[in-house]
Amino acid sequence: MRALMLRLSVRCLVTVFGTFSASSRKVIAQAAAVSHQYYFRKTMHYQTEQRGHQNSPDYRLYFSKLISAIVKGTMPVFALNAVLYNMVVEVPRWSNAKMEIAIKEPLNPIKQDEKKGKLRYVANIFPHKGYIWNYGALPQTWEDPGQKDKETNCCGDNDPIDVCDIGTQVCSTGQVIQVKVLGILAMIDEGEMDWKVIAINAEDPDAKNLNNIEDVRKNRPGHLEATVEWFRKYKVPDGKPENKFGFNGEFKDKDFAVEIIKSTHEHWRALVQKQKNTGGIDCKNTLCCDSPWRCTTDEAREVVQSVRTLLVLWHFV
Repeated sequence: MRALMLRLSVRCLVTVFGTFSASSRKVIAQAAAVSHQYYFRKTMHYQTEQRGHQNSPDYRLYFSKLISAIVKGTMPVFALNAVLYNMVVEVPRWSNAKMEIAIKEPLNPIKQDEKKGKLRYVANIFPHKGYIWNYGALPQTWEDPGQKDKETNCCGDNDPIDVCDIGTQVCSTGQVIQVKVLGILAMIDEGEMDWKVIAINAEDPDAKNLNNIEDVRKNRPGHLEATVEWFRKYKVPDGKPENKFGFNGEFKDKDFAVEIIKSTHEHWRALVQKQKNTGGIDCKNTLCCDSPWRCTTDEAREVVQSVRTLLVLWHFV
């Protein structure tokens, strides 16, 4: 199951286009080889904490101030006539490990997905190596499995909206970047609605030239076609059928994408306010004032410390 969402905001969120905190413009970079690292942008900082070892079942990457990954801010920021959203990078471009936010674990750390006790990797889909974009999710969105999409007649996949960053930079797992939304693809995964937002890192040199899906088609010939083919075939090596698409596999424009983001944000709000069945999703968090699952920083710290203790025990078994 795919991952949910990270919180960047340090204030409680009221509406989709409400007041934005300064922290919603911060960037988290991955804690590479050590347990604690800080990354600064101007006077702001975030912390990530790594547990276990990469490419192992015990690997976990927790986020700054031990905030649950499920409720980091996806509030849009308006700049230079563009609407920017925070994207959580789970899988760096050209890599194969299927990293995702563990929505059923407390504080929702990033981990590598498993199936039947084995770590999951996506196959190389010729002529590509691994994922062909930085792949991740938009925070504070939730594709409600109890909500049928009126356009495709499919219910949500119980995950946040996935994002494909088509910028040139190769990002890191756990990094949070601001992206310009350009369009969206309606993928249907085994009967479930699984939206794929097409976006570009706002700091990419090409970002100023790409403002909508037609700009991508014009300036990146073949890129959209490759995206459809990748999503169509990436599960075939695992013995699954090809994925299908709504709208005959055509990309919808930026305005359509923003409307989908807004509606799934409202579904997320209902989720963290306990107005929806969680379906096993762990909504523990430290920041959402109106959430019954809100916990203290000390309680969150205990969660992460308990993971450290378990890892020590596992290594001695």
